[in-house]
Amino acid sequence: MPSPRPAPRPASRPPLPDLARTLRELPASCGPVRLIGVDGHAGSGKTTLAGRLAEALGGAPVLHLDDIASHGELFAWTGRLLPQVIEPLGRGETARYAPYDWRARRFGPPRALPPAPVVLIEGVGAGRRALRPHLAHLLWLEVPHEESWARGQLRDGEEQREFWAGWVEAERRHFAEDPSRPFADLLVRQAQEGYEVLRGPSGHPGPDQ
Repeated sequence: MPSPRPAPRPASRPPLPDLARTLRELPASCGPVRLIGVDGHAGSGKTTLAGRLAEALGGAPVLHLDDIASHGELFAWTGRLLPQVIEPLGRGETARYAPYDWRARRFGPPRALPPAPVVLIEGVGAGRRALRPHLAHLLWLEVPHEESWARGQLRDGEEQREFWAGWVEAERRHFAEDPSRPFADLLVRQAQEGYEVLRGPSGHPGPDQ
């Protein structure tokens, strides 16, 4: 019987401005851009964390993967993300992508994403295999999947119940085939006030995986 994996030791418990400073000092990873992935289960708080971190970074651009995914491509969107976003940023150019309207079920007019010093990409799958070579750092929201999904369903209400049933199964399959957490540089937990930041698992999967 293998010995249990020791719990990650706290790297520090910095306020977001300190984390932002750390990210700014990373080497560029995608052309001139330090691309930071914020991944975790649906409902774990990725959008909130990315928004607060972007503010701490002085208004860093944020790409929401909900704008890239669609009803027909919950996770099969890499073929659009790479040419629309990653390749232009890698050349130091402004990327342009068509955000998806989940209510109208169609893609909207192009939206610009500039090659800022730090760009955040948040959403389920931000740490997927195809994106990791372009990331300067990967953050994982350390919230158990059942808790995350319960939060998300409460947030979205009864009208999204059918969607969530399909989403949960799709997310399970995605992380079974292409996990992100084992490759996270930092694990982020919500604390009573702010966030707690821990060292990443260094390739060792946790219980959710």
